[in-house]
Amino acid sequence: MKNRLSSAIYIICVGLLPVMALSCSGTKNLVPPQLDMPSQTVPGELVNDSLCVADIEWWKFYTDSTLSYIISETLDHNRDFMSAAARVEELRQLYGVDKLCYMPVVTGIVGATRETNDYHDKGYVPDTETDFKATLNWEIDMWGGLSAARRRSAAQFMASVEDMRAMQITLISQAATAYFNLVAFENELNIVRRTLVTREEAREKARLRFEGGLTSELVYQQAQVEYATTAALIPSLERRIEVARNAITLLMGRFPADWLDGMDSHYFDEDLVLEMPSGVPSALLERRPDLRAAEQRLRAALENCGVAYSNQFPKIRLSLTGGWENDDFAHLFASPFTYLLGNITGTIFDFGRNRRKYKATIAAYEQTRLSYEQAVMAAFTEVADAAVTYRSAMSTVNSRRQLRDAAYKYVTLANKQYIGGTINYIDVLDAHRRYFDAQINYSNAVRDRYLAIAALYRALGGGWNRESHR
Repeated sequence: MKNRLSSAIYIICVGLLPVMALSCSGTKNLVPPQLDMPSQTVPGELVNDSLCVADIEWWKFYTDSTLSYIISETLDHNRDFMSAAARVEELRQLYGVDKLCYMPVVTGIVGATRETNDYHDKGYVPDTETDFKATLNWEIDMWGGLSAARRRSAAQFMASVEDMRAMQITLISQAATAYFNLVAFENELNIVRRTLVTREEAREKARLRFEGGLTSELVYQQAQVEYATTAALIPSLERRIEVARNAITLLMGRFPADWLDGMDSHYFDEDLVLEMPSGVPSALLERRPDLRAAEQRLRAALENCGVAYSNQFPKIRLSLTGGWENDDFAHLFASPFTYLLGNITGTIFDFGRNRRKYKATIAAYEQTRLSYEQAVMAAFTEVADAAVTYRSAMSTVNSRRQLRDAAYKYVTLANKQYIGGTINYIDVLDAHRRYFDAQINYSNAVRDRYLAIAALYRALGGGWNRESHR
């Protein structure tokens, strides 16, 4: 038996030697990615060294307890994230299938047949057969197609893992952005309500002065307008707050609810200043899972070329069937049966179909390569834009703080001078308007600084580097 198997393999290999001499790797001439990375991740004041803010775990980066809870719930219950995890499991199982491509396939059959023949002038002749057989089929990976398919499947699986990590970064960023917007809306509403109290007091004073004959009705109506204008801002802000809360509950995989009402109120740290090292350029390719996913897709496209190339050549298959076969069931296991088959199957003339398919996979590889190069350039551009935005936001906070403080002094002086009779009431209203706008603009500037920090953290690839989230 062993000699027969060796002879079959020898005959097949000898017959294929001329073809093997003409064949070569289908991927060795493909152009690799052309990446000429800059010397700095971002130009300017951010520190480029081996450290990076993206190396900080998200629960240490976002220390606000409410935000940490929101992010944790999002990663536990967000449906898109759960779907990405299911996709990873799907491709993991498919990769497991391709990992076994080298192994033989064993099939079995248990059967019994009874054939009756009654040929002319020969009489009735029964023909029965009982068999119990197993067949082992094995394809020899002569051209590397099976190996390429296995590597392609592995790359697709790893790409799905990186896609899930990239989604985790995106969800963390979306949760932080939604929360910062919510806090900003609540701060703005508090400013409006405080201002409304002040303007209600001013309206009441104007009414008393008007009724007492100290001022004209014009001053009183001006105070009325200012009060009504401020009160009109509250419904819109309350609507924005509810919409922001609904956006957060959607991220957390929940229906709209009032669960945030029972939590402590949180406010921005107005004095927050962070040192933001950006990391060395080469590390960005390792930190950002979307770039790692694009790299794995490029590898899958490369291996797909190898699969298509191997399909141009004949397939070598061995088949070994063994078992028992007899026309009498009682003597079945006394009748051994063996059958060895080695074959070469391939298309003789396909008029260039397989060749065109191979060239098509090369073109697909080129598309994937260019997409990968574009993704790398876009990532560096995104980091640079986020860094510029961060620096601008820091500068804006300082200028808005100075404007707010100056506007407050303006209001104080205007009130005193109006009481002293040196300025008109319209000047007081102008001072209050400027102070109100300065407070709102400063609150928004602080929010924008937090949003810029979150955007830079995401652009640098922060938020996924752990085995499991809390």
